[in-house]
Amino acid sequence: MTEAASNRASWTDRYLPGAGEADHSQPAGLINLSMIRGLLFRQRIILTGVVLAALVLGLVTTLLTKPIYQSTATVRIDPDGANIVQGQDLAPTIATNEIDRYMKTQGSVIMSQRMAFRVVDSLKLDQNDAFLGKAVSEGKPAEYTAKQWQTMRREMAAGMVQGGVGVDIPIDNRVISINYSSGDPTMAKVIADAYADNFVQEDVRRALEANTYAQKYLQEQIAQISAKLQDAEMAANAYAKSNRIVSSPLAAASGDKAGASSAGPTITVANLASVNGNYTQARAQRIATEQRWAAVSGMPALQLPEVQQNSAIQNLYSERGKVITQLSELRQRYGDSYPQVKEAKAQVASLDAQINRLGSDIKNSIRDQYQIALRQEQALSGELTKVSDQTLDEQDRRVRFNLLDREAGALRTQLAALLERYNQISSAANVRSGSISKLDAATQPGSPVTPNLIKNMLVALIMGVAVAVILAVLREAFDDRLRSSDDVERKLGVPLLGFTPYLSSEEVTKQAQDPFSSLMESYSSLRTSIDFAITGNHRVIQITSSQPSEGKSLTSSVIAKKYAELGRKTLLIDADLRKPTIAHLFGSKRSSIGFAEVLLGDVPLADALLKNTPDSLDVLPIGSIPTNPVELLSSQLLSDFIARCRDEYSLIIIDSSPVMGLADAPLISRHVDGVVFIVEANRSQFGQTKAAIRRLRNAGARIAGAVLTKYRSAEAGLSYDYIYNYYSYGSKTED
Repeated sequence: MTEAASNRASWTDRYLPGAGEADHSQPAGLINLSMIRGLLFRQRIILTGVVLAALVLGLVTTLLTKPIYQSTATVRIDPDGANIVQGQDLAPTIATNEIDRYMKTQGSVIMSQRMAFRVVDSLKLDQNDAFLGKAVSEGKPAEYTAKQWQTMRREMAAGMVQGGVGVDIPIDNRVISINYSSGDPTMAKVIADAYADNFVQEDVRRALEANTYAQKYLQEQIAQISAKLQDAEMAANAYAKSNRIVSSPLAAASGDKAGASSAGPTITVANLASVNGNYTQARAQRIATEQRWAAVSGMPALQLPEVQQNSAIQNLYSERGKVITQLSELRQRYGDSYPQVKEAKAQVASLDAQINRLGSDIKNSIRDQYQIALRQEQALSGELTKVSDQTLDEQDRRVRFNLLDREAGALRTQLAALLERYNQISSAANVRSGSISKLDAATQPGSPVTPNLIKNMLVALIMGVAVAVILAVLREAFDDRLRSSDDVERKLGVPLLGFTPYLSSEEVTKQAQDPFSSLMESYSSLRTSIDFAITGNHRVIQITSSQPSEGKSLTSSVIAKKYAELGRKTLLIDADLRKPTIAHLFGSKRSSIGFAEVLLGDVPLADALLKNTPDSLDVLPIGSIPTNPVELLSSQLLSDFIARCRDEYSLIIIDSSPVMGLADAPLISRHVDGVVFIVEANRSQFGQTKAAIRRLRNAGARIAGAVLTKYRSAEAGLSYDYIYNYYSYGSKTED
C-alpha cells in the first residue's frame, strides 16, 4: 500500500474507539487545494472552452490588426545649462528635488498640442493627403471656405500627430525618448526626428523670447526711471535755487560718481566747518600762549629759557666774556682811569644793556603772542556765532531739499542697476543658452511593434483564464449539489457512514460478482459503519433518499446480502410502493403478492418471499401496488408487522420510497431503529436533501447517517485513486 493511502483515514474510523479525538483543526469553510482541484475538474469544459475561445480571438485579432511601426529619437535635458556670460540666468535654478517634476513637465510639453502644430508646420503634413488619408479623400466640403478648410486640415494633422507620439521619462538619467508610432515606418522615423528637432528649437525659442522680453521690460523700466529721475532732480534744483542752497562742487561730483545722492555739504555748512576748525585752533593757541605768558610774566627776562637759548644773546654773552677777560688783564697792569680800562668798562656796560634790552624784547614777544592769540580767538568766536546762525537758518530750508534729493538719489541707484542688468542681458542675447540638445536621431524601424503575437496570445490567455475562472466560480456559487463527504457532514449535519464509487451499469454488474472489488469492499465498510451507528439486536433499519435513482435500492440489497453472509438472519422489505425495484435486483419478476398483501393479512409472510435468495436472507418484494399506500403505511398494520418480524429476524432492512413529494418514508421512519439516508454525489441538491432530512426528523426519525453514492473523487477535488487505495491493500504484493 502506498504511503499516501496509509495516511488517509477511513470514514469508518469515526465509529471506532477514539473517534471522538478526530482532528478538526482545518476549518471546513477555508479554501484549500482540494476545493480548487474539484472546481477545476467540475468546470473543466467551460474553463477549457473559454480559454480556447480567448486564444482563438487573440490570434484572429492579431492577424487582422494593422501593423504599427515605432521609431525613437532621444534628447538630452540639462536643467542647469551652461552660463557663458552674465545675463543667461533668466530661468530660475531648479532644485535637486524638483528635477523629476521638471522632467515630467518637459514630457508634457512634448505631448502638447503646441508641439504637434510645430511638427505639422515644419513637415507641412496638413498638405500631405497621403498622411491625412480618408479624412480628406472626399475633398473640401462645400460649406467651408478655403481658409477654414486649411485650418481644419491643420487641426486634423495635429490631432493625428499628437495621437501617435509617446514619451519615455527615465528616473535614473536625463535622456528623454520620443517615440512615434505609425503604420508607415518611414513616416514614423520622419515625425520622430521632427519632434526631437522642434523640441530643441522650442527650447531655444523660449530662451530667446525670455531674453527679448527681459530687454523690452528693462527698456521700459529704464525710460520710466529716467523720466522720474529728471523730474526729481529738476524739483530739487529748483527748490535749492529758490532757497539759496548751494552745495559744495567737490561733494556733488563725488555723489554723482557713486550714483547716490548729490546733496553734499552746502557752502554755509562748509564755512561753518572751516570757521569752527579755525576757532578751535585759535582757542588752543590762545590757551597755550596764555599759559606760557602766565609762566614767564613774573620771571626776570634773562632767566627765561628763550632768552638763554637765544643765539644773539649767547653771542653777546660770549663777546662780554672776552671783554671782561681783557678788562681784567688791563686792571692788572693799569688803573681804572686808564683809557683802555675805561673803554673796556664802557664795552661791558654796552653789552649788558644790549643783553637786557634783547631779553626784555623776547619776554615782550611772549606777551605779544598771547595778546594776538586772544584777539584772534575773539574774532573767530564772533564769526562762528554768525556762521552758526546762518547754518541753523539754512537747516530749516534744507529739510525739504534733503527729501527731494534722497528721492532723486534712490531713482539714480535704480537706474544704475537697471542699466547694468540691461547691458548683461544685451551681451547674452546672441549666446545660444538652450538646456535641451538632440542626442540620437530616429532610425527607420524594420519590424512592427504591434501586433505582437506572443504578447497578444499571452494577454488573451490571461483574460481567458480570468473570464473562465469567473464563470466557473459563478456556476459553483449557484450550484448547491453535494459532492464530497465534507459537504454531507458540514452542510447536512449528519455523520457520513460511507461512500460508494461511481461505476457504469456494466461495471456495477461485474463488480457485484467480485467480493473483493472496490464496490463490494465499500459496502462491507458501510455495513461495519451501520453496526457501529445502530447498535443492538433485532434492529430495523430504513434506507431512503430525497429523490429517485440515487442508489438506495442497490444499497439495501447489497447491505442485506452482506449481513446474510455473516450468518445473520435478515429480512429485506421493498416498501417503495411507488416504484419497486428489489425483485428486479434479485433477478425475479414482480409477483402478484408481496408487502401490501402481507400487511393486509391476505397472505402469510412465507408465501410472499422471493425464491432462490442467498442463505439467511429473506426478501419481501412488492406485489400489487395499492391504491392507498399512505393509509396503509399510517395504519397499525405496519407497526404490528414489524413487531412480529423483529423477534424472528436479526436484522430488518426496509427499502422505502424517496422522501420528497411522498409521505411514505416519514411514516415508515417512526417504526424503525435508524434511518440510513442515501445521497447521490454530484446530483443531490443541498436544499432538497436538507428539506428531506428535516421532514424525517419532524416525523420523529433517528437518522443514523448518510451514504454518499456514485462518488467521484475528482469531482470532489481528490486524487483519482482516493477511493481505491483503502481497498487495494490486499491486491498488492509487497516488495
